[in-house]
Amino acid sequence: MSSRVVFAAAHVVADPDDSTRLDWDATMAFRRHLWQLGLGVAEAMDTAQRGMGLDWSTAAELIKRSAAEADGGLIACGAGTDQLAGPATGLDDVIAAYTEQLSVVESAGAQPILMASRQLAATARDADDYHEVYGRLLNQVSDKAILHWLGPMFDPALTGYWGSEDLDQATETFLAVIEANAGRVDGVKISLLDAEREIQLRRRLPKGVRCYTGDDFNYPRLIAGDEQGHSDALLGIFDPLAVVAARALAHLDDGDTAGFLSTLEPTVPLARHVFEPPTRFYKTGVVFLAWLAGHQDHFSMIGGLETARSREHLLRCYELAAELNLFPDPELAASRVALL
Repeated sequence: MSSRVVFAAAHVVADPDDSTRLDWDATMAFRRHLWQLGLGVAEAMDTAQRGMGLDWSTAAELIKRSAAEADGGLIACGAGTDQLAGPATGLDDVIAAYTEQLSVVESAGAQPILMASRQLAATARDADDYHEVYGRLLNQVSDKAILHWLGPMFDPALTGYWGSEDLDQATETFLAVIEANAGRVDGVKISLLDAEREIQLRRRLPKGVRCYTGDDFNYPRLIAGDEQGHSDALLGIFDPLAVVAARALAHLDDGDTAGFLSTLEPTVPLARHVFEPPTRFYKTGVVFLAWLAGHQDHFSMIGGLETARSREHLLRCYELAAELNLFPDPELAASRVALL
């Protein structure tokens, strides 16, 4: 892709015989699929069940394996604090945990994404604490990091991130952190499912700092942009939509915004269904669609998360995806969905 920087946040494939482990062959094969389409891989993010089954030791191995497989493909990896067994005792604990994970990501040769931290949300007293933590972390990155603002609809434990439940106030703190460290920030990933808030925020970013949309409800318009700029993308929905996304982005690379929108906008009903509340369970729909598309030979997830959505929800995922001709082998998809 030449007109936009685009990452698909990739799911992981559980071992069908032991849902506490990964099927490494299938997990890596899916990442190669994304790279072959020209998309970047956002690794070890919430789409990969970080905080919902994927522990840090497995995430670290995933980061190392994916970075080694990238072979020139774009890769950025999540660094957080989820190795902490319980609440942090203070900001130093949070920073130490982030630092350990940053070291793994950078040693693997990947770009770091500073993920929103449950431990920081629980420990920070005010906006100043966020300034201290992010300032110290960004001071130590070897190049530039992506900052990740994941809204509470994706993880209720992140309520009040950036020091306030008031999104206007939180936005001011977020922008102040970016401005104070702009030379170390490649971009920011915004996952608030609020298109107008994202547009207003991206217009205020320092020059050279990208806005990576994480809005799985409004992504076509945000990526297309307007006369004042556009969003790049780091999206979980681009995992099941990878082929369509690549085709749409080719139109954008050719300067054909209308072709981009006409290709991508029909996918929004599926995205909104997959990410419907409780939004944090969207991973179930993503993996279900990967199974129907033939990217894995079973529908099981780490920790049994395949049961997090109803049969009716999954059947509707299938129907919407079939309307988009999303399945390489429609007969395989139909035979698998019949197993429900």
